[in-house]
Amino acid sequence: MTRYAYAYLGPEGTFTQQALMQWSPSAGGRQVPCGSVDAALELLRSGEVDAAVVPIENSVEGGVSATLDALASGDPLVVVGEVLVPITFVVCARPGTRLQDVSAIGTHSHAWAQVRGWADQTLPRAVYVPTLSTASAAKDLAEHPDDLGYQAAVCAPVAAERFGLEVLAHDIGDMTSAVTRFVIVSRPDWQPSPTGKDKTTVVLYQRTDRAGGLLELLEQFAVRGINMTRLESRPTKDSMGSYCFSIDFEGHVQDERVGAALMSLHRVCADLRFLGSYPAASGADITVDPITTDEAFLEARRWLERLRALGDG
Repeated sequence: MTRYAYAYLGPEGTFTQQALMQWSPSAGGRQVPCGSVDAALELLRSGEVDAAVVPIENSVEGGVSATLDALASGDPLVVVGEVLVPITFVVCARPGTRLQDVSAIGTHSHAWAQVRGWADQTLPRAVYVPTLSTASAAKDLAEHPDDLGYQAAVCAPVAAERFGLEVLAHDIGDMTSAVTRFVIVSRPDWQPSPTGKDKTTVVLYQRTDRAGGLLELLEQFAVRGINMTRLESRPTKDSMGSYCFSIDFEGHVQDERVGAALMSLHRVCADLRFLGSYPAASGADITVDPITTDEAFLEARRWLERLRALGDG
């Protein structure tokens, strides 16, 4: 039996590792923690691992820019699945530390954005110290407490337990329903089959920045009855004011309406990066208008072929 290797945003104890375990709880594959999203995806591109798990969207902070940018550039990769992880935070410290002794807190920027209200109310004078991940904040606090400049870490409960830290406060998130969406990324040599409950991700690059340019792109979805579930602009890094658009929408590349939209976008865009079609984690049914079903598109094509055939007689 083949044992797969998975890279993920580490170290151990991150929500990303939790997402990996949800995605493949019995795979028994090798798990490779990485210090950054870029590092995880580079291991995948180089062939050292078979897949990578990285965060792409948070219900509080929106898109994860590091992941969006890394997928929009470099050798092509594709998303083959997604996992939704409810986010619960604790604040922890080395045993013997009291909450009132904390003057600085270390954590990842996305986590800090979700506990700022609690921190302002409970520890209004505490300074925020950014870290590479929530788990690295806990790990470093456990292993190198004198070199950090913070006395407490905000992380997942599993990280506090994993690194032997004492929890000073539970469930400190400002939004009790916070969820982070993680994607499973692979090299573009396979694609999940359509399930009827799928999602597709693309990155679109305009030919020119002009009035109505974005509307022209969005119309390709609207006229085919395709519902977008996420739309974000990201700088291309070529020049000031140059942006591309990262988009999730309902449907699979094998669907006729999606294929038609992608063909039109390929025609009008300077570049179109296809980032995969994959089962949506929500499992929700997709509502398709009768005029945009596969059969409706196929019937329209048959009608056109009959018209064209008249000229061959």
